[in-house]
Amino acid sequence: MNKAELIDAIASEADLTKADAKRALDAFIGATTNALKKGERVALVGFGSFSVSSREARKGRNPQSGMEITIPAKKVVKFKAGTELADMVK
Repeated sequence: MNKAELIDAIASEADLTKADAKRALDAFIGATTNALKKGERVALVGFGSFSVSSREARKGRNPQSGMEITIPAKKVVKFKAGTELADMVK
């Protein structure tokens, strides 16, 4: 499902216009992004939670040349599915 299909599904499920559904989805994405930028956790009970985790620098290999390289440290976004979502997907 892509963003346009998700907007259509939200519009039909919540009885909204597509424009309202797009604004709602964009607002959710914006609010979630801003919270994660601040290092906060976003928890949606029953659905799951988004969080930011730090990944340490590590050694790796360039697959083309075989030379050892250093992969820099970075922050990554993680999603952990909630129990209800996990049970529905089973």
